[in-house]
Amino acid sequence: MEFILSIVGGLILVVCVLVSVAFLTLLERSVLGYIQIRKGPNSVGFMGIPQPLCDAIKLFTKEQTYPLLSNYISYYFSPIFSLFLSLVAWLCIPLFVKLFSFNLGLLFFLCCTSLGVYTVMIAGWSSNSNYALLGGLRAVAQTISYEVSMALVLLSFVFLIGSYNILDFFYYQKSIWFLVILFPISLVWFCICLAETNRTPFDFAEGESELVSGFNIEYSSGGFALIFMAEYASILFMSMLFCVIFLGCDVFNVMFYVKLTFISFVFIWARGTLPRFRYDKLMYLAWKSFLPFSLNFLSIYYWVKVSVDLLYM
Repeated sequence: MEFILSIVGGLILVVCVLVSVAFLTLLERSVLGYIQIRKGPNSVGFMGIPQPLCDAIKLFTKEQTYPLLSNYISYYFSPIFSLFLSLVAWLCIPLFVKLFSFNLGLLFFLCCTSLGVYTVMIAGWSSNSNYALLGGLRAVAQTISYEVSMALVLLSFVFLIGSYNILDFFYYQKSIWFLVILFPISLVWFCICLAETNRTPFDFAEGESELVSGFNIEYSSGGFALIFMAEYASILFMSMLFCVIFLGCDVFNVMFYVKLTFISFVFIWARGTLPRFRYDKLMYLAWKSFLPFSLNFLSIYYWVKVSVDLLYM
């Protein structure tokens, strides 16, 4: 019975995430429209609300094209695997009903994000296009660079709360949010999230000016839609994780979802405001700024934990 409940709960969670992804695209198009002093999608239905459904129908009913020289199997399955990883990561969301036991939830999240690199690499390589390969290589280099800093920041929080369980963030933030006492590291974490999800100003996976459309240039209709959905599911997940780590973790409170929506809005706001970074500056930021910063925070937390342990011995 518990196994069936876990499966049903996981399916409901996945459906809710997919619906959220659909309306996040609508929010993005509307916000970008107002930033650029024009209307967003407003013709389909009431205030353009059914627009994501129409986009999905259009994309999945278009003719699927396959490059003649592509490695067909890996070309076909990499978008599917990409979306699968983005949705599986949501299973470590800290629900109090314990659908799944995630005492090592932070490690599970790091595993899912690390595997996401392979889907981008295989999508770029299997298309057998020079543009796609270059886009894939750049995206992989960017993601791996920022994953190092992200893992170190998470490790510093492991020292802070003394656990890998994401649910413990709820107990430690009942009195005060971590955002208040750790404001600098929250800004660094947000920048890392932007780079990890390939969003502006770090969207070098899709640098149209020099790489046409990056690693997904040979994808059309369903394959492109799956890559698109995986990206937006990752944005939502990163927004949720930001709220969990820095803004309290009560997922059964309406305010949690208001905060999640606001962080997702900030992702879109950054896209409408900031120009694209230069690639060498992106790498410089990762290795010369974020890495020393996260290492310093990690060492501070470690010595604080050691001092507290010695105090209570």
